[in-house]
Amino acid sequence: MPNNMKHDFSKNDGEEAARLARLSKAIADTCDDGFGVNRVDTNNLPRRDEIIDITEKLLEVIYPGFDGRSINGDIPFAEEIGDMLKAIYSGLFDQICRAIRYNSKDADCCECGVKKRANRAVFALLDALPELRETMKLDVRAAYAGDPAATSFDEIILSYPGIKAITIQRLAHVLYENKVPLIARMMTEYAHSLTGIDIHPGAKLGRGVFIDHGTGVVVGETAILGDNVRIYQGVTLGAGNFPKDACGMLIKGNKRHPTIGSNVTIYSGASVLGDITIGDNSVIGGNVWLTESMPAGTKITASQPENKLRFANSSK
Repeated sequence: MPNNMKHDFSKNDGEEAARLARLSKAIADTCDDGFGVNRVDTNNLPRRDEIIDITEKLLEVIYPGFDGRSINGDIPFAEEIGDMLKAIYSGLFDQICRAIRYNSKDADCCECGVKKRANRAVFALLDALPELRETMKLDVRAAYAGDPAATSFDEIILSYPGIKAITIQRLAHVLYENKVPLIARMMTEYAHSLTGIDIHPGAKLGRGVFIDHGTGVVVGETAILGDNVRIYQGVTLGAGNFPKDACGMLIKGNKRHPTIGSNVTIYSGASVLGDITIGDNSVIGGNVWLTESMPAGTKITASQPENKLRFANSSK
């Protein structure tokens, strides 16, 4: 049997070609309603592969040398970082311009306005990098302090999925705050695909956050986490309900996720839902389903076999 089994339609315009032509027409017809997954002006659509490349370059700035790329000792370190920043600026500026044009409701969107907005957003992220590096040092220290299996900071940076997910989310959050939500979401979904940890770029994270193991963790858009929060696998910080407007459409942009105080630990499988507040220094046990605010110093566990919640306020 010959290895090349490709069909040469130039030599056969029979039933197969006609059938494919009908399918092509049917698929093209589904694009006429202008809804969703249709042919778009791809020149103004951010490129996923390029967003991933930019994200990896940003990670290299946060953790120089940890992606396996050797540091050139013949070049001053600041100069090498400068070269990376130039590459990030060039690529991110282009992608943000695409995102702004794509999302613009104004067909006559001023190009100079697009470039000014893109430039502001890019520099907002670049200007934030020194502080983000300092914040990630605290996150790495929190992981080391909170995990008895951790042997070094290097091990945590190289192998802990929670650190990667948090780092990318912190980078994406700056873009989210600067009105580039599409690229920010693409970055955090890239992290999600790598780590199994889904943190929306809109979530606000304090310092010293530690996500241990991490698989299945979900942190919603309007969630707020204080300092030194520790979260284990399978935790959901989600919405309790989804209010709708008079037309039956979901209301977007409202605060609908929890606010977690500082020094709170949330054990595996817990679901904390709705616009509620968990006070500082609280502990939420595994598999707890929580939809009510709790004062500071509260310990919450799911008793067995009744599976009812048990509360103890350590501050009393």
